[in-house]
Amino acid sequence: MRRRTAPHVVILGGGFGGLYCARALRRAPVQITLVDRRNYHLFQPLLYEVATATLSPAEISAPLRYVLRRQRNVEVRMGEVVDVDVARRAVVLPDSEIAYDYLVVSTGLEHSYFGHDEWAARAPGLKSVADALEIKRRFLSAFEAAEWEADPVARQRRLTFVIVGAGPTGVELAGAMATVAHQVLPGDFRFVDTTRARVILVEGAGRVLPEFTERLSRKAKESLRRLGVEVRTGSLVTAIEPHAVVLENERIEAGTVVWAAGVRGSPLGARLGAAVDGMGRVRVQADCSVPAHRDVFVIGDLAHFEERGRVITGVAPAAIQMARFVARTIRDELRGLPRMDFRYFDKGSLATIGKAAAVARAGRLEISGFPAWITWVFIHVLYLIGFRNRVSVMAHWAWAWLASKRAARWIMGDFDLQVVQPRGAGEGIESSAPAPEATSSRRRTAPALPR
Repeated sequence: MRRRTAPHVVILGGGFGGLYCARALRRAPVQITLVDRRNYHLFQPLLYEVATATLSPAEISAPLRYVLRRQRNVEVRMGEVVDVDVARRAVVLPDSEIAYDYLVVSTGLEHSYFGHDEWAARAPGLKSVADALEIKRRFLSAFEAAEWEADPVARQRRLTFVIVGAGPTGVELAGAMATVAHQVLPGDFRFVDTTRARVILVEGAGRVLPEFTERLSRKAKESLRRLGVEVRTGSLVTAIEPHAVVLENERIEAGTVVWAAGVRGSPLGARLGAAVDGMGRVRVQADCSVPAHRDVFVIGDLAHFEERGRVITGVAPAAIQMARFVARTIRDELRGLPRMDFRYFDKGSLATIGKAAAVARAGRLEISGFPAWITWVFIHVLYLIGFRNRVSVMAHWAWAWLASKRAARWIMGDFDLQVVQPRGAGEGIESSAPAPEATSSRRRTAPALPR
């Protein structure tokens, strides 16, 4: 590596915190190394759209090297950080070390199964592109398997989807899954009535979206029920079995389970020599630095930052504000100016529930329904990286809105299409419900498959 003549800022993580910090230092007299195990920035708030076949991964991600291609003082390093030696001021990778003058850690959160890590294989969470594609595979494959399942009990189990956790991610997933099953897929299959699919949202707290006000929580629940989502609040999960979710007072036979109930800090946070909270987030000082190590900053979801007695929520606007603050702190310190305290400006919270429904809070202002959904659309497009991604996402949302179709319905990976009682080719399944587009009493018969 070439010799450095300027202070070296190492940034770990290419999410909102890491990327915006690097960009905010573009005119600073520093050299920057941005390290991430992936080579792209991911817009996590729209991962559920990938999981439910509206968007493709390329539309919510942008290559880090491309985004920073014109910034001369930054290098991008793709790699996995295994340790941080704060005493020697070095970041440790499997094959090398990177010395730093300032370290900014923004490695985010990962799934937490509250001591039941064995549930991970049966109930994937939603934090990465791989997670989203796995959920989409299971979701769409369930309908394909149900099409060939003659046993009614097994068929209904295939068509039962349980989302554990009713925060924004769980609510958005449940609403999107119900929309796809009840409004998008009817008519695409010959022998399965997709409107009979059950989407069940389970929450241990007393209401959905517990971080919102009770009024908005109630509005969200009403919107979910209109979409056909079954909501179970005050229900704790005690076990997740291969084909069932067990609650304290109920057992739900389900073919697909998604985890949206818990997160914990990246393990790297515990390597910084600072105290962590119960979720593994690093307790930072008023300037976002680690106690006893003023050259180490933690920002974004990994930071436990308290302001006026409350912990700042791990959302994109908070990560961006922290990133810009830390960049300014580094610039000021290099000029000999004293450090200031970080002040968070709360821009509010948003959650969407299916087609043209959402809830939003900004200060004392609370809105729901279509106005909140328009606000959600505008803000999410605004935060997307790259003009091409913004245009593409808007086009796919318009298509989904006007035609009730999903453009990314490819199933990738291994297919789980084993059935209990296979239906023979050309053999129909009687249904007590009318066909979704039934305007005629004629029974539909599928053509025999070619041999």
